[in-house]
Amino acid sequence: MSSLQDKVIWVTGASSGIGEALVYALAKQGAKIILSARRQDELQRVADASKLPANDYLILPLDLNAPDTFEAKKNEAIKKFGHVDILVNNGGVSQRSLAKDTSVDVDRKIMEVNYFGTIALTKALLPDFIKQKSGLLVVVSSAVGKFGSPWRSGYSASKHALHGFFDSLRAELYDDGIRVLLVCPGFIQTNVSVNALTGNGSKLGSMDTATANGLTAEQCAIQIVSAIKSGKEEVVVAKFKERFAVFAKRFFPGVFSTIIRRMAVR
Repeated sequence: MSSLQDKVIWVTGASSGIGEALVYALAKQGAKIILSARRQDELQRVADASKLPANDYLILPLDLNAPDTFEAKKNEAIKKFGHVDILVNNGGVSQRSLAKDTSVDVDRKIMEVNYFGTIALTKALLPDFIKQKSGLLVVVSSAVGKFGSPWRSGYSASKHALHGFFDSLRAELYDDGIRVLLVCPGFIQTNVSVNALTGNGSKLGSMDTATANGLTAEQCAIQIVSAIKSGKEEVVVAKFKERFAVFAKRFFPGVFSTIIRRMAVR
């Protein structure tokens, strides 16, 4: 997909962080954008800042924890633009708590939003992709979708689940012209840790040092757009430390186990 000019792209989690930066990067590519997240006022702020013409965007508030609304939301998107070319599954929630201190209800909430919400929205749009014999599913996973990390057991599990589902889906739908891109960001300078859930379900409320020292959301968005245009199936967007962890986990799992115990992850 060498050009994104006039492509209709649906971005979840578009009100902040990577999603917001993606809206700006995609707007510069000439795309038409559907912006989704829970906060309509923030979505409007992002749309205004993107300088997109009114006819080239749609504000579509969406809660990933409310899958019964997804069919109606999909229909609104189709009514506006006639079709969708790319779905960017970016919305989600992170975690900052040890497994032993984390309520199962919190684990369940993370899985409901990050995994079940994502696949439910994908399944709402799949019939349209299959009918038009084209479509790209971009899934913003995480580096911890490739390896487990302390303080993120439930979050990492939800991202691992996405990899299993979308790797399978890629194989199943190849002949239907549908492609899948898995994006694995490392530490990115967003409010992901501020909004992360602790063991009792409350928000952490502060930015951890590792996140503050990560890539900017803008740098991340640029790399995601590049991966979309070049037709990649998976990309790790991170600084050296996280990229090395992915490499070590795959080829030197014993060494990785030692590294991850000592790595500063918060």
